[in-house]
Amino acid sequence: MNLTLKRPLGVAAALVMGAAALLGTAGTADAAGRAHCDRAEQDMWSSGPSRNLTGHHCSVPNNKRRWYTIEIDTLVRTHYKRDTLDAAVDRTETLHNRTISCMGYTSGNGKLNWFGCPPA
Repeated sequence: MNLTLKRPLGVAAALVMGAAALLGTAGTADAAGRAHCDRAEQDMWSSGPSRNLTGHHCSVPNNKRRWYTIEIDTLVRTHYKRDTLDAAVDRTETLHNRTISCMGYTSGNGKLNWFGCPPA
């Protein structure tokens, strides 16, 4: 294989591996990155991305990670008619045994506020 072809292939491979690492899909799943919540609420737009996820009775790993995998026993999603929380509620759905990935969390008042959670 000539040098002109090797460089673009090497760059493409590096980009794919870097993207996989950022998304948390590279390698095997690490138990230290898993969290568990008994119950969580998620505010959703009717036709758009999710808002933060609020978890109750959660156990989280001790180490800092780029992505957390949260196993939720009961997830309540509130869908709004418009893209603001002061809009009327369109519908509410209750889901059981869901797994969601989030970038991080803040804690306070006995609950965890997860952020960076793409809709699943």
